[in-house]
Amino acid sequence: MERDEMRRQVIALRDQLTPQNLAIKSECIVENLFQLAEFMAATTVMFYASFKSEVQTMGAIARCIKQDKRVALPLTSVKEKMLRPYLIKDPTRDLKAGYCSIPEPDPDSAVLLNPREIDLVIIPGSVFDHNSGRLGYGGGFYDRFLANQAPASFRVALAFELQVIDDRLPLESHDQPLDCLVTEKNIFRFERIAC
Repeated sequence: MERDEMRRQVIALRDQLTPQNLAIKSECIVENLFQLAEFMAATTVMFYASFKSEVQTMGAIARCIKQDKRVALPLTSVKEKMLRPYLIKDPTRDLKAGYCSIPEPDPDSAVLLNPREIDLVIIPGSVFDHNSGRLGYGGGFYDRFLANQAPASFRVALAFELQVIDDRLPLESHDQPLDCLVTEKNIFRFERIAC
């Protein structure tokens, strides 16, 4: 199956989750995330702001800030085809609608962060496999960010079980592997080969 078709099919399944199921499953995923030793040890975490039927992250972001972790969110530079991480202190105040109407940091109130300071990156995506594979949404923003700006950061993807397939994904050379995949039922760990 073609990558774009895989994305379409899995996102369509994800979009069928009721708001209640989305919230319950997201809460389970966040609880699993907060149990990770790497997450507990991290002082600087980059989240994504959840959009549509993605695993919901806004509650986790607020919880991290209360735990005195430094929390960054990406600002998408479409022209440069890259993500820029900004530290935020209050998601209700420091975010505004950005690329594709996704909540992003307001550069007028948030502080630009050196990506090398990020201990752990939480990554969205459309389809995942059991071999550290991930398909994003087709723009390559996170793959470029992980490869070029934050190669040493621990990489954690959040996904619903329905997004994880048994077969290997048809990955390409630019697709970056994960260190960990967290779902509502499982925590999958992977051995990433250092470049």
